[in-house]
Parts: sequence; C-alpha cells; structure tokens
Amino acid sequence: MSRYVRKDANYRRAKAEGLRSRAAYKLEELDRRLSLLARGFRVVDLGCWPGAWLQVAAARVGPKGRVVGLDLKIADPLPEPNIVILEGDVGDEAIAKQVALALGGPADLVLSDLAPNLSGVREADATRHANLVRIAAERARQWLRPSGIFVAKLFMDAEYEETVRYLRAGFGTVRTLKLEGTRPGSSELYVCTRKPRPLGRD
Repeated sequence: MSRYVRKDANYRRAKAEGLRSRAAYKLEELDRRLSLLARGFRVVDLGCWPGAWLQVAAARVGPKGRVVGLDLKIADPLPEPNIVILEGDVGDEAIAKQVALALGGPADLVLSDLAPNLSGVREADATRHANLVRIAAERARQWLRPSGIFVAKLFMDAEYEETVRYLRAGFGTVRTLKLEGTRPGSSELYVCTRKPRPLGRD
C-alpha cells in the first residue's frame, strides 16, 4: 500500500509558486475539466482556509470579478483586492447575508471543500459531511444565478448515493468525477451541479 507523504512534489511546487496549499492544483484541474471560472465571475469558496482556492479563483476571474471565502477558521489576508474573506458558519443566516452582500450580485460559482472535524467513527463522520454538503447546496441555490454552478467535495461512503439524490432534486444537472491528483486509495471525488432550482421547489 502506498504511503501518503505530505511534503510531496505538489506540496513543494505549491510552496515554490507562492500558493497556500497543494489543493490549488485540485481547483485548477476542476476548472480545466469543467470550465468553471471565467473573467468577471462572482465566486464563493466555502471552507476556504488556508486560501489556495481563493488564490486560483481570484487570478482567473480577474480584477472585475469577486471571490468571497468563508470558513470557521479565518484565513490570513491575501493581497488581491478582489478577495473578501469572512469568518463564520455557513449554516448561519446572518453569515449567509454577509456573503451575499460581499458578492455584490448573484454568484456564478459556489465551491465547497467543507469537511467536518473527524470523530473517527466512520458512519457519524459520513453523516456530518453529508449534512455539510446539503447546507452548502442550499446556500448555493440561495446565492447562484439561474445559470450558476455548484461544486462540492464528496466521499464514496454510506451517504454518497443519498447525497447525490438530494443534489439531483435541487439542480438540473449533476456530474461526479474523480481527480487525477487524488491520492491512491482515497474515496474523495467531486460533484459538479448546474442550473439550480429555486428553493422550495424540491
């Protein structure tokens, strides 16, 4: 079985390029395969700490775009003027209103790399993660324009099929994919949904 080495080639590459984590390359791959980001887009990054996805998104949307990051753990400020970083819980209505205000208009893309603090109990952790995905999807439907996109991290666990069914009820199209850079043996994958249905029409 292969052993995960944190300071691998991508880790060293990210540091050399001034990126806050190797996760930046995940978003780059998602964008390459799914055409997520464009100049002038408004983007929300849920679970944004330490800020690598903020860096990638801000560079791709350009100075006329806006990237709003949210996390329970506040990320250190970034120099790009089109980035706003907020601290708080995505499930909090007041925080959701702050995100909408910071966007300055409907979002084009909502990204969710949210993950719960793990308890070590597989079933409980799967349930907690699935709940986070559902909350993020509800917020995405609240913030997105009709042509908007929601992307979230999933795991092939006991909650996977039910979570995908939930997303199909809330969005017009749902596609899952495994990234090339995913560690061997990992059950991690991403789901890309488009055409959000208005809340209350599930």
